Amino acid sequence: MLNSSLPKTCLFDLDGTLSDPKPGITGCIQYGLEKLGQAVPSQDELEWCIGPPLHDSFLQLCGGDSQMAAKGLEYYRERFGTIGMYENKLYDNIPETLERFSEAGIQLFVCTSKPHYYAGPITEHFGIRHFFQHVHGSEMTGERVNKGELIEYITREEGIDPSTTIMIGDRKHDIFGAKQHAIHTVGVLYGYGSKEELTEAGADTLVTSPQEIADTVLS
Repeated sequence: MLNSSLPKTCLFDLDGTLSDPKPGITGCIQYGLEKLGQAVPSQDELEWCIGPPLHDSFLQLCGGDSQMAAKGLEYYRERFGTIGMYENKLYDNIPETLERFSEAGIQLFVCTSKPHYYAGPITEHFGIRHFFQHVHGSEMTGERVNKGELIEYITREEGIDPSTTIMIGDRKHDIFGAKQHAIHTVGVLYGYGSKEELTEAGADTLVTSPQEIADTVLS
């Protein structure tokens, strides 16, 4: 029987929350920029691109040229769909953390701005798909890449009550998107958003490890 003080639903971001996608994402951005004939920053210099919508990142990298950004995203996907999506690893203790949520009777969903076309196979590849009721992401055409729009879609499609839901993510976009729907937020500090970013975005709680997510939410 679910403890009435616990949330009924948790939405988990993917990149920077469940898994560390840095080699794949940054490597594919480098590939796209090289194909465009643009300057190619190091993978460390491209960390800021992990989390936000990729078209927005390419737009910034390409000096605001929307056509070039769209082409860069096309090149990105050339490599990501075959190689980059698996240049990725789960953070330590993610399966154990998800198991604790499942044992508590909480329904789980992935909520990622990454297209679900990629997110589903990634969760299958790393053996965590079975923990989630559904893997929700954006469309390849760009719909629901905004976290607020995606969360609105998930709550409507799944019949979720925002007042009994928690969003867990590592970037300000996760926090802002959840707050649009009055959803409680947990910001994770082991991903790619800084303490300052998450605090300024208004995260309700901050944690430093996957274990601490469960310790905090399930206490």
